[in-house]
Amino acid sequence: MSNNSANQLQDLQYFGEFGGVNPSISDSSTYTFLSAKTMFDTFEGNTEGCYLYSRHSSPSNLYLGEALAALEGTETANVYASGMGAISSVIMQLCDAGDHVVSSRTIYGGTYAFLKNFVKKFAIETSFTDITSIEAVEMSINSRTKMIYCESISNPLLEVADIKALSELAKKHGIPLVVDNTFAPLSIPAAYLGADIVIHSLTKFINGTSDCVAGAVCGTTAFCLGLKDVNNGAGMLLGSTLDSLRAASILKNMRTLHIRMQKHSQNALFLAQKFENDGFRVVYPGIDSHPGHTIMKNQMNTNYGFGGLLTLDVGSLENANALMERMQTQKLGYLAVSLGFYKTLFSAPGTSTSSEIPLEEQLEMGLSNGLIRLSIGLDNDIERTYQTMQECMMQLNIRPQGPVTV
Repeated sequence: MSNNSANQLQDLQYFGEFGGVNPSISDSSTYTFLSAKTMFDTFEGNTEGCYLYSRHSSPSNLYLGEALAALEGTETANVYASGMGAISSVIMQLCDAGDHVVSSRTIYGGTYAFLKNFVKKFAIETSFTDITSIEAVEMSINSRTKMIYCESISNPLLEVADIKALSELAKKHGIPLVVDNTFAPLSIPAAYLGADIVIHSLTKFINGTSDCVAGAVCGTTAFCLGLKDVNNGAGMLLGSTLDSLRAASILKNMRTLHIRMQKHSQNALFLAQKFENDGFRVVYPGIDSHPGHTIMKNQMNTNYGFGGLLTLDVGSLENANALMERMQTQKLGYLAVSLGFYKTLFSAPGTSTSSEIPLEEQLEMGLSNGLIRLSIGLDNDIERTYQTMQECMMQLNIRPQGPVTV
């Protein structure tokens, strides 16, 4: 894969209102018009370049949207107040009462809960399937299916979606492929591979500083404008628009994304290889034992590696909790949800970010209660990090469990 996304981001250059190197922040909730007709036309969606109300759009949000469209190679992008704001808007925009969604069985717990529980209020049904099996996905599609939904690298099991194959299947059935690319910005060019709509939780790697919550939808101009339609746009009417101050902050942080992703991936690969060699049950797309390793290699941008997430199975929830608490005490990172921070973040997803998934379903998909999800940080001396993690395990008498059974 080419390095076009990083170059397109670098080439974005704005002058602030007074010549600043950063665009000016639009600190207004509403905007004035020089004529009543222009206001009417803007409500009707017929006026380009006019701003109406910050829930609809703002200059700061549009700057960030342009950067995200450059990142994913789409026509445009909308930004939202959270990743779930982006996800729910897309699903509600594409689905009507009685429709059907085919989704990966292993996805973020909030997305799972939305598709499994919330949309039932609108008689929308979801089939959760093994996204790594194209045959299983196709068998789940019926005449009411309105989308295939997956994550490029799934949360928390790190399954790798074959986006190109899924796109071909989606086109065969005349439905869009929606890909949440939160775990792999720059690493996986989802739109280039055939995704029709690309979603991000900007909270994570793209922002990188764990100081705000935000989301994005990258797609065609027609779809993104539809989301903002004042009469039936889910993004507009659900009210999940991002604040302008946060949009400006994220835009600044995006300028270092290419450097950060390289380091996150480099550190994660180092630890994954070390712990696998030690005999621990490690899942990371960058090691040969991962079942999606070849697919990942075939669709990734090699400049940015295999991502910053890995999982480590230490046998039991008691071991997982003790190890995470010890690692936090040793200043290796934080026992916290989320990801993409400069420090390593670790959590037991079965009792946190995936707790919305019933226990029996967790076990069925391979989410054991001893699984720790680690978002590896930007540690300068990753060998020192590895040695300290080893010491924590030895102190707790946590021994290798053997390789992952695939």
